[in-house]
Amino acid sequence: MDMEIYFPGGKRVYADYGGFTIETDQPVAGGGDASAPTPFDLFMASIGTCAGIFALGFMQQRGISTQGAGLQLTRHVAPDTGLTDKIDIELHLPPGFPDKYRAAVVNAMNLCTVKKHLHQPPEVEVTTVLDQPTKA
Repeated sequence: MDMEIYFPGGKRVYADYGGFTIETDQPVAGGGDASAPTPFDLFMASIGTCAGIFALGFMQQRGISTQGAGLQLTRHVAPDTGLTDKIDIELHLPPGFPDKYRAAVVNAMNLCTVKKHLHQPPEVEVTTVLDQPTKA
């Protein structure tokens, strides 16, 4: 999996992957235009949507209506570091959701690959390459 990351102007940073362009920007207070989510916003969204796809699949496999279902993410920040130290994911179950499946749907959501990577983070190695000017 390769992504091309580039800088289209201002504080915007875009990523091209699989035929999609993922746009990010910074808030106005951070020098950006607030034209797109921040990279951290996308990180949080990836956790929520990953858990969500597992909840959705669980309900669909059992023929349970997903009408009215959804997730709420709440981020808790450590005052001493300013870093996220806890993320609560609250699954809002649809009306009529069988009580017998409440623990099972949580177990399914815990299979989220993004969440698993937080428990076993990959090594991230940064290198530099000096691009050569093209000849005219």
